[in-house]
Amino acid sequence: MTTSMRDAIYTDGIIARRGAFSTAWADAMREDIETAFAEAIARPGGAVGRGPKRWYVEIHPSQLRGFVDLVTHPWVTAVCTEVLGPDYEIVELGFDIPFAGAVNQPWHRDFPMPAATRAERRLNSLAFNLTGVDTTDDMGPFEIAPGTQFDDHPDFGHDMFPPKSHYARYDELAVRKYPQRGDISARSALTIHRGTANHSEKSRPVLVLGVDAPDATNGDKHAMAVTRPYWAALPQAVRDHLHCPVVDELTPITQKHTIEGLVMGEA
Repeated sequence: MTTSMRDAIYTDGIIARRGAFSTAWADAMREDIETAFAEAIARPGGAVGRGPKRWYVEIHPSQLRGFVDLVTHPWVTAVCTEVLGPDYEIVELGFDIPFAGAVNQPWHRDFPMPAATRAERRLNSLAFNLTGVDTTDDMGPFEIAPGTQFDDHPDFGHDMFPPKSHYARYDELAVRKYPQRGDISARSALTIHRGTANHSEKSRPVLVLGVDAPDATNGDKHAMAVTRPYWAALPQAVRDHLHCPVVDELTPITQKHTIEGLVMGEA
């Protein structure tokens, strides 16, 4: 079973588990996302634009009531272990929200291809996504070009954004995803993808969990932390994989996704 999950990530760049959580769990997740967004958008640097009417916010684990449920879910731990190895590291927790009026993003990957992937064709990170709503076609579904996680070309802007001359290929490969509340997907964030235009009057919040193999460096781009009491209350199985500072008091996170925000703003 786990081998097929790894094969799917290496072949298509994405895999999903339907109904991993209840709709009630997903609704509570959305409540936490909306609370965190209201706090973040009210202060400088709290949220970063990922295109018109679209925002990304990184949060601390304690801001998500279901954090332990998520990172101990058997499917999540199985995918992490099979693809990244037993010493995988949880390095990111955040969310994207495209609101009404969000437009098509440019095709992109979430960060430049690391040396391990370019030289060894080894994927050393994963992004898990969980929707806060039942996705419909008018809400700007996530669109992905399967099998493009190893695409590499010197014309990629910032090593992340393929030029428009490449778009025809991605348009042809594109698959739209319609996750429902409680579903989880796991993907290589190197797989070329984009958010599409939200023609509805609703927002489409999506939680993001970022996980690295020990040799990856995505943790350097993130700033989540936990307090000492929160850390002490975590199961050992979570502490073994949660690589972030343990502090006396949490500081609101200032977002670091500056390049993405600038380029997405041209969408």
